[in-house]
Amino acid sequence: MGKRLLIVSNLDSSQPFGAFTRPFYLGQNLTEYFQVFQLGLDCSAVDYAPSLSIGSRSLKSYIQNIQKCIDEFEPDIVYAQETLPGLAALIAKNLRKNNNFSLVLDFHTFSPYEYWTRLFSVANPFKEFTQLIKTYIAQGLLVLSGCPIIAAGESTPQLISQWYGKSHQNIYCIGNGVAEDLLNNESRLGQDPYQALRPAKIVVVIAPKTFQFPTNDMSVSMTMEVAKSLESHQQNIHFIVIGRDSSDIAEPIPSNISFLGFLPKREDFLDHLQYADLALLPFPKQAVAGGARNKALDFFASKKLVVSTPEGLRGLEDFQHKEHLLISGYSCEEVANTIVEATKNIDESQELVQQAYFLIREKYSWSAKAKHTAEILMKTIES
Repeated sequence: MGKRLLIVSNLDSSQPFGAFTRPFYLGQNLTEYFQVFQLGLDCSAVDYAPSLSIGSRSLKSYIQNIQKCIDEFEPDIVYAQETLPGLAALIAKNLRKNNNFSLVLDFHTFSPYEYWTRLFSVANPFKEFTQLIKTYIAQGLLVLSGCPIIAAGESTPQLISQWYGKSHQNIYCIGNGVAEDLLNNESRLGQDPYQALRPAKIVVVIAPKTFQFPTNDMSVSMTMEVAKSLESHQQNIHFIVIGRDSSDIAEPIPSNISFLGFLPKREDFLDHLQYADLALLPFPKQAVAGGARNKALDFFASKKLVVSTPEGLRGLEDFQHKEHLLISGYSCEEVANTIVEATKNIDESQELVQQAYFLIREKYSWSAKAKHTAEILMKTIES
């Protein structure tokens, strides 16, 4: 408990999803092993450790505030998550003569690959290509620094080797986890928020607006197309999109889909998951849906029958078709047909739901992920 850990990330308490999830929950559970200090964009939600909010995504601001924390907190380890915080931490370390701390990097995703995959399907490919070049250089600098890397995705080591022509000798894979309130959500007895839509089966999609990446936009577009094709089933199936307002949608909205916007209260979010009948991960192949891992884990932990495209399960190879969930093809027709069949046979699919839940409890709690992370972080001091 004596070692001091500075976590540097893009944690943004005004958007408690996506990039917020990994640093927040790992940080919360790492307090069992270290004295933790959190540095992020907006750390107002961090109530388990001292913190500092930067309020700016500029590289200069990150470097200055990391240097301040190094001087005042005197960490034994700096754990920098994502590209910008990692680059800033690497620069800050090199600017310090007395840098008696270990620097460990965390790659949530392998960004150049994501930008490359989407390059030919976005409205502004030049902007996407620019981001590809920027992230290729930035993550390349981090890879070539030789610092240990903890990667959220199992494919990251292979992608590093392919894109940079060398294998990283000190890389570990630790995926995301699930919060305890989701694992134990059955004990809550809230009111069914979908009562007015019954007896329709509720198909829930989580798609908040996120900084820079259009992955969730793609999932909303696919959901709209699937809903249109099933509008004749509106008495039996209704789609709910959490994280988007109807004002965000430029095209006509089918009658069998509702947009709830962002649910700021955690209790409301839990209720909307608990009372849904089906959970959908509608990601096209070009989405490269790194963020889908969080959504999939939340759905499994909430004991929902999940329908997903193959991309929605990227990085979660433990979960198999017809063992833990239903995996459709990529076409809207295939997704729609899978949903129709799933809603007809929800009771018969409970064995899949239970198998997924057991796997989540066994391997995917944040406490288990933090324990593994702590072991790796301690190795960097000992070596």
